[in-house]
Amino acid sequence: MKHSDCAPIIAYIGLGSNLAKPVVQIKSARIAIASLAGVQELAFSSLYHSLPMGPQDQPDYVNAVMGVATDLLPMELLRSLQHIENEHGRVRKAERWGARTLDLDILIYGDQEIDLPDLTVPHKGLAERSFVLYPLFEIAPQLLVPGKGPIADLVAECPLSGLRRLE
Repeated sequence: MKHSDCAPIIAYIGLGSNLAKPVVQIKSARIAIASLAGVQELAFSSLYHSLPMGPQDQPDYVNAVMGVATDLLPMELLRSLQHIENEHGRVRKAERWGARTLDLDILIYGDQEIDLPDLTVPHKGLAERSFVLYPLFEIAPQLLVPGKGPIADLVAECPLSGLRRLE
């Protein structure tokens, strides 16, 4: 189902992995997302190495951000991303911020602010997370984050916190 007969929505998706060959997981997820009906890849950031949030007794993460044009509604896109996570062996546990094969988050969906039980856009932690902001800034330096302002201002206020670009 399409969101409307208008132009596709520009959305940004955060990708993260710290289990089962994270670089391979991210690259495979990129292909899977770009293969979704109603989704077209526009941009893909460099891969970044980041320290884990939450419990520190887990491997470091590999993160990236993907820009897409989509005619999927926000919840349809979310369900499609969750299906890709499951195909990549994602196990959902009660513990937040635990190790995972693949984590896909809708960071931004057009200029919309969404607050639903299963989906908050812009993503709740976007403004404080270097592993989201820096790759997003890399592919969309002029972006205005709905309700938060220019991405350049958010990046300027966010320390790297161990984030580094992978070659």
